Amino acid sequence: MKPPIDLRLLQAFIILVETGSVSETARRIGRTQPAVTLQIKRLEEAVNVTLFNNVGRKLVLTNNGELLLGYARTIMSLQNEVMVRIAAPKLSGRVVLGVPDLYAAYIMPEILSRFFMAFPDVEIEIRTQLSSPLIASLEKGEIDLALVTGMRAFRDGQVVAQEPLVWVTGANRSMHDKNPVPLALLPTGNVFRDIALAGLETTGRKWKVSLVSTSIAGLQAAVLSGFAVSAIAKSSIIDGMRILGEGESFPKLPSVDLVLYRAGKSKNAAVDAMGDMIAEELARTNISTGLKTFKTQAGSGAIP
Repeated sequence: MKPPIDLRLLQAFIILVETGSVSETARRIGRTQPAVTLQIKRLEEAVNVTLFNNVGRKLVLTNNGELLLGYARTIMSLQNEVMVRIAAPKLSGRVVLGVPDLYAAYIMPEILSRFFMAFPDVEIEIRTQLSSPLIASLEKGEIDLALVTGMRAFRDGQVVAQEPLVWVTGANRSMHDKNPVPLALLPTGNVFRDIALAGLETTGRKWKVSLVSTSIAGLQAAVLSGFAVSAIAKSSIIDGMRILGEGESFPKLPSVDLVLYRAGKSKNAAVDAMGDMIAEELARTNISTGLKTFKTQAGSGAIP
């Protein structure tokens, strides 16, 4: 019987895949570059397959490497859940979290799964609105936490991740080559909308608004119908959509910050635990920027 795989080897493997750099992997795990290379070699020997091919200066996963990556992430996630559950204090109480439906549907499931595993006695209420109303509710003390798109109004928050924005159209039917191009957008004053329209203006594309929705589901429906183009977060792409690029006369869009706001100094340990878990979980994702403070400035406008 083969000995079990050292979890440290799986950790180095996952980080190497995510960073694409032996030197960065060494920095993150506190080892030397030769030590990281040796760890990957030991992992390949343990599973008896080649995990990477060298393509130019890039490391590219083999088919077996792709297969192992999925298992490795599952194993490390389960280990984290075990440690969190065992070490977690016995918390109860209620947490009111405000989050736009976009993030609720595509970012929160994994976080909620981990949180409920660690704190099964905590009740969570999720309120889904656009970001500006959520910030207003936070200021009034109606919610405990808000995970929203970065904005210039309100106060300091914690940038916990970044979301790339992309142009999307229907995979089977599209109006992206129409002039003016029909758009499905969030309401006026929204960051996603402002970025999209500013990008079209820079390229000289003519446009018209065909549909407005406060919900990501509404935008997805318009795109899937094949009668509108939209600018959405990359994480909310679903089957039936395809990304439009500069080759089709759509400008490259920037990323937006995801910012976590907390309602002052909380005396509710469950609220603190949820806020910390959101920050920690997003810090481990590929879209993460690492934890830092986001200094807000005077401004206004509805944000997704």
